[in-house]
Amino acid sequence: MSKFSLFGKFTVQAGEQNTMVEILLEAAESMADLEECEIYLVSISENEPDTVYVYEVWSNKEAHQASLTLEATQKLIQCAKPIITGMERIGTLKTMGGKGVS
Repeated sequence: MSKFSLFGKFTVQAGEQNTMVEILLEAAESMADLEECEIYLVSISENEPDTVYVYEVWSNKEAHQASLTLEATQKLIQCAKPIITGMERIGTLKTMGGKGVS
């Protein structure tokens, strides 16, 4: 098994964490029918009120790249840009297996 995984961190303007969560959950919903997107988790830390984390697992890197060109994804990116103050790719990972990954 060789999947493409990303773990990212978005820092947003003060008070905009819930807005970012909503945008990212809408992104997750828009990927529900994409078989190549196997996991898309949106998480927050109670200790970081201006941060949102995303963990994604894709069938391959190309599938992830293709998802960024979708109209729905582009629309959500435009909605998120004004509130994002920073982005950090915590890691690009090679998923080896585990629960929830076929």
